[in-house]
Amino acid sequence: MAQTGRFMSGGRDELQSFGGRTGNRCGLLALGVLLLAGCTRAKPAAAPPPAEVSVVTVAARDVPISAEYIAQTQSSRQVSIQARVNGFLERRVYTEGAFVREGDVLFLMDRKPFQVQVDAAKAALSRQQASLETARLNLERTRPLAAENALSQKDLEDATGHFESTAASVEQAKAELAGYELNLSYCTITSPVTGITSAALQQDGTYISSQNSQLTTVAVLSPMWVNFSLSEGEMQRLRDRIAKGIVVPPKSGQYEVEILLPDGAPFPNRGRITFADPSFNPSTGTFLVRASFQNPDGLLRPNQHVRARIHGAVRPKAILVPQRSVQQGAKGSFVWVVSPDGKAELRPVVAGGWHGDDWFIDEGLSVGDRVVVDGGMLLRPGSPVTVKSAGAKSAG
Repeated sequence: MAQTGRFMSGGRDELQSFGGRTGNRCGLLALGVLLLAGCTRAKPAAAPPPAEVSVVTVAARDVPISAEYIAQTQSSRQVSIQARVNGFLERRVYTEGAFVREGDVLFLMDRKPFQVQVDAAKAALSRQQASLETARLNLERTRPLAAENALSQKDLEDATGHFESTAASVEQAKAELAGYELNLSYCTITSPVTGITSAALQQDGTYISSQNSQLTTVAVLSPMWVNFSLSEGEMQRLRDRIAKGIVVPPKSGQYEVEILLPDGAPFPNRGRITFADPSFNPSTGTFLVRASFQNPDGLLRPNQHVRARIHGAVRPKAILVPQRSVQQGAKGSFVWVVSPDGKAELRPVVAGGWHGDDWFIDEGLSVGDRVVVDGGMLLRPGSPVTVKSAGAKSAG
């Protein structure tokens, strides 16, 4: 029992000794944490460096502007070649798709039936001319005899009437001969214009009548028309911009038109607008506009799709900024502007269309504003900025 008491007593002493040591260690650890926390709170936070941006300084100047439209070429004169008489088509003379000049022979029809008609009409004319000569001689003999009362007045009137009737028959025979000769000439079918031919619609040996009289077409290549359309909205916007002075049309009223071929190359000759349809097309919702181009080398062909670029209008005192400087937000377009004290300012703007790699700005900017071009993605209103490059942005 005594030993057991000592053991218990000794155990309590050891536990107290261990507890004391443990408490001291926990206290030291807590003190170290508090000291570390105190040091951390005492250290001030470092401010982020100002954002580096590149800017352009806004300037204004008169800028020639253009508009581009999808267009289609059209021959200024496309002639349908048709047979004017009924008969057998003897042969096609021209090469399909070839360039022909005015007066070149395209088709030949069988001439023999028409030649027979001409010969018969010539014979009838000769007969009538002989009768006229006889009537003339008879009238010349009758007049002096009637004047001497050797023949009655009725004989004179009969001779005069026969002469005049025979003269009319001669004129009729001449007209019939001219008609048959005209039909004979129609057997040789020529091109009325200089241009490019299309495929033959009738084959050699076909009997041609009014039901199948069309033979081919010839399209004039110069001048060449180029047609494009303006929507009702585009037309109204143009009128409004002209009325507000945002766009100034050419003084002469003549817009110059440039053609871009399918490969993007410009057509060497420029044209002018020669027709604007005053009527609105309800099926397409557009107004038709036509420009005329000289095409001496035949580079343009009918029904090609090209792009028409309209020149001549000017935008006075225009403000331009690079496209990448204009951003889109929930409330529309905006740009970042560097204020005079070197801080970022968000500026709402109204963009008015592209011009090369720039935007026209209708509202929101003034001359002298410094617009951020690069580095604006991380900006916040009022944040300081450092300008690393600057330049003047005009329409040039």
